[in-house]
Amino acid sequence: MSTKKIVVISAGLGQPSSTRLLADRLAEATARALLEQGTPAEFEVVELRDHAHEITDAMLTGFAPGSLAGVVESVTRADGLIAVTPVFTASYSGLFKSFFDVVDNAALTGTPVLLGATAGTARHSLVLDHALRPLFSYLRAVVAPTAVFAASEDWGSGDETTTGLPERVARAAGELAELVGRHRTERADPFADVVPFAEQLARLQGGSGD
Repeated sequence: MSTKKIVVISAGLGQPSSTRLLADRLAEATARALLEQGTPAEFEVVELRDHAHEITDAMLTGFAPGSLAGVVESVTRADGLIAVTPVFTASYSGLFKSFFDVVDNAALTGTPVLLGATAGTARHSLVLDHALRPLFSYLRAVVAPTAVFAASEDWGSGDETTTGLPERVARAAGELAELVGRHRTERADPFADVVPFAEQLARLQGGSGD
C-alpha cells in the first residue's frame, strides 16, 4: 500500500496560535485513525503566515514565487488536506482565502478535505457551513461530513472519552481517514492531449497538396 500524503494548512497569525493548535490536534487524530486502518501516511504542516509576502506577490503577478511554489505543489499532489483558519468578521481570514486563490481552482478536485476554524466565541461557528464549505465545494473537493470549530471555551474541556472538542476532533479525523483510504488523488496531465509540433507540421505538409 502506497504512503498517503496529508498536507495541513494553518492560517493562524500568532505564534503560537489556537489555529495551529487545532490543526495539530486534527493531524494527530488523523494519523491515529489512518494507523488503525492500516494506511501508511506522512504529514506536511504549512503555516501560511510564513508565506504571507509570497502569497501577496502571487496575487499580484499570477505566479507563485519561491517556497510558495513548493507548497502549492504539495497541496496539488496531496491525498488529503486539513485546512484550519481563524475567523475574522464572520468568515475565513484574508490570508487563508488568498492562499486558495493562488491554488489552481481544479487542483483540489476529488481531494478529501477536513475543515476547521477557531474564534473567541461560539457565535462564529456557522462559518464552517456558510463560508468554508461553499469555498471547498466550489473547488470540487470531497469535504468530510464533520468540520471542527473551536472557541476559546473549548480548550481544555473533556478528553477522548467525553463529549466536546476532543470528540469532534476524533470523529472528524476518522471521517477524513476513511475518505483518504478510499480515494486516489489523480491529476489530469494538462499536456496529455497536446499534439507534438512535428506531428502537426507533418499533417499540414501532408494536406497541402504541394
